[in-house]
Amino acid sequence: MPADVTKKTVEEAYERIRGGIVETAVTRSSRFSDLCGAEILLKLENLQITGAFKERGALNKLLTLSAEEREKGVIAASAGNHAQGLARHAKQLSIPATIVMPRKTPLVKVSSTQYWGATVVLEGDSYDDAYQYSRDLVEKKGAVYVHPFADPAVIAGQGTIGIELCRNELARDADVIVVPVGGGGLIGGIAVYMKETRPAVRIIGVEVAGCAAMKHALERGVIETIAGSSRIADGITVKRVGELNVDIAKRYVDEIVTVTDDEIANAILRLLEVEKIVVEGAGAAPVAAILNNRIADITGKKVVAIISGGNIDVTLISRIIMRGLAFDGRIMQVETRVPDIPGALETVLHVFHEANANILEVSHHHYHSGTPIGEINVSFTMETKSKDHIQEIEAMMHDKGYAVIRSSLLSR
Repeated sequence: MPADVTKKTVEEAYERIRGGIVETAVTRSSRFSDLCGAEILLKLENLQITGAFKERGALNKLLTLSAEEREKGVIAASAGNHAQGLARHAKQLSIPATIVMPRKTPLVKVSSTQYWGATVVLEGDSYDDAYQYSRDLVEKKGAVYVHPFADPAVIAGQGTIGIELCRNELARDADVIVVPVGGGGLIGGIAVYMKETRPAVRIIGVEVAGCAAMKHALERGVIETIAGSSRIADGITVKRVGELNVDIAKRYVDEIVTVTDDEIANAILRLLEVEKIVVEGAGAAPVAAILNNRIADITGKKVVAIISGGNIDVTLISRIIMRGLAFDGRIMQVETRVPDIPGALETVLHVFHEANANILEVSHHHYHSGTPIGEINVSFTMETKSKDHIQEIEAMMHDKGYAVIRSSLLSR
């Protein structure tokens, strides 16, 4: 493959892979459109067979290998979507695949990768450890390394999403395309194709604020390994981006914005509740950016959000929903102090009843060391309507003589 990515290489990738991947749907979100004053479209890459866009780049890379390279097999380091996409298509092409994963990788991700036929090697305490071990394996076995984002064939494969957007009746005249950014392979491929086809379209990248490696590289003019992490959006938590990815972003990407974990959690909740779509943190990042006004000048415009994947860890869903509700002001936790006498709890509960808040949980802190004798601390968790409603409840407590010792939205 050439050392660069162009419209032509993306088109060639599309012809290679079109029979092996799903041409995913584009849907219009009426609710998000009303909220934003723009036409919001969702490109649903979570509907790929393995649940994410990564299949595109992996398949394109595999189809460019020579017969000799296929016989030697492929190796990659991944703890997520790249592993599953590569494993699936390697199996279909009868190419041996070895995926190195950190030892702490959740069992569900290990078993999913094994299901698609790959040999899984657990090595190291972090992705960096697994990556280094995978490169050592390449040297020993002479296999082909398939990088998740710093490879022209992989980038071109991801760029085939751009072709589908241009051929889609809803999306072909989009003004803005919003793309999650981890290593930069997805946005790179889409940006190359779209800018060389429709130069006026705006390409906006979204990173998680705690680990914005691409934004850092573009602003500083140097690629550095940065500290940071995100439990919610681990799919775009990349600490060091590739040189080719940065070069493409400089030429074709209009802007990189960031969103917080709380905003991503709320976007996951909104997509689940409003659109009935299960999305992982990375996939929800573009919606988080749109809903939290991170992207300027979209009023009246047609905006496409790339929903990159739906492989969310089910053990985290309840916590993420709780965090999303808290960010929306639909659940609150407050602690106050009441006299240690019969009926005192009932009296304060009446305050919340007047405020139309639904009590979920009550906890007495009878032996709290800082509580004066004759009083007890009590904390309440309740369903609320909005952040304004929470302020109303706090004001009502103050008016009734109840101090707000601690009030939070749980996510703090």
